Amino acid sequence: MFTIIGIVVVFGAVVAGYLMEHGNLKVLMQPAELIIIGGAAIGTVLIANPLHILKKMVGGLGSAFGGSKFNQAKYLETMKMMFELFTRARRDGLMALESDSDNPEQSTIFSKYPKFLKDHHALAFVCDSVRMASSGGIEPFDADQMMEKDMDVHHHEATTPIAALSTMADSLPGLGIVAAVLGVVITMGALGGPPEEIGHKVAAALVGTFLGILLCYGLVGPIASNMAKAADEEHSYYQVLRVMIVAFMKGTAPTMAVEIGRRAIPGHVRPTFQNAEKFIKDKSDAPAAA
Repeated sequence: MFTIIGIVVVFGAVVAGYLMEHGNLKVLMQPAELIIIGGAAIGTVLIANPLHILKKMVGGLGSAFGGSKFNQAKYLETMKMMFELFTRARRDGLMALESDSDNPEQSTIFSKYPKFLKDHHALAFVCDSVRMASSGGIEPFDADQMMEKDMDVHHHEATTPIAALSTMADSLPGLGIVAAVLGVVITMGALGGPPEEIGHKVAAALVGTFLGILLCYGLVGPIASNMAKAADEEHSYYQVLRVMIVAFMKGTAPTMAVEIGRRAIPGHVRPTFQNAEKFIKDKSDAPAAA
């Protein structure tokens, strides 16, 4: 929502300031310049990136216009789910979690959290880690290193489309200059004509530079920055899962393992100890409100 508001503010401020100086909006309407800049920018992305990155870029663009899903309610549900897993493992042994990790859709614990089941990456991360812990024969330190490597790989994959979009943003001012140069070439061919015609062609050429800079710093660049922050939020979520699992593997009680995870939650969405304890100990299976 805030992304859309920001875009409206950027373009609204530019247009309002232009009109305050008695500018003519018709001069800014240059479809040819937009086709040159936009088409060339899309072409550079297609040249530089394979198909799987392009698909992730499209998906990331969609998420950039929505709110963050890593809110306090999601962390509370996750903490409660992990507490239930740890409590069962402490009561019945780690081997009892094999059925949950092998068939999470049929698990009595995971099935109570449908939102988590739909998050395939997080589900696989937890199930693989729990399966590794229940199999035995691995030290908590080695498991921690393995989960850290898994997180690094996933974070790298999440930031690759962001880097591609940032490269596209960096190319827009240069492509705006290309459009302006083409406009100057057309203008030079019209020398000797009416002054109004020459002035119109010069204005159209300058609009190319204007559009390239505006799209770079006012639209594409900020969207790439938004996607980067979303990737960092997801990485922080995995970090919370990781510290809880490692703490439990070291023999920490379920309550304390979840508390260690709470301390790793980013401050702006971290629940208080009292709120977390009350929600986790609530016997109701109702999920937290969004």
